[in-house]
Amino acid sequence: MALEEFKARISLLLEGMVNQPEDQHEIQEQLREKLREMRAMGLPLPADLVELEKRLDDDFYAAGT
Repeated sequence: MALEEFKARISLLLEGMVNQPEDQHEIQEQLREKLREMRAMGLPLPADLVELEKRLDDDFYAAGT
């Protein structure tokens, strides 16, 4: 999958987080999966998405405690 296709899919996921907050957890998991795929392919990860992933993880672990 090309970098531009990853960016387009991630953009749709982020839009879904805003437009469908009730599905936010599922969308977050899909976002994490896309970032894992990008890492596995050696593609560069945009810094803002890496930061978003960190904040999502922080929020997830904070909610679980």
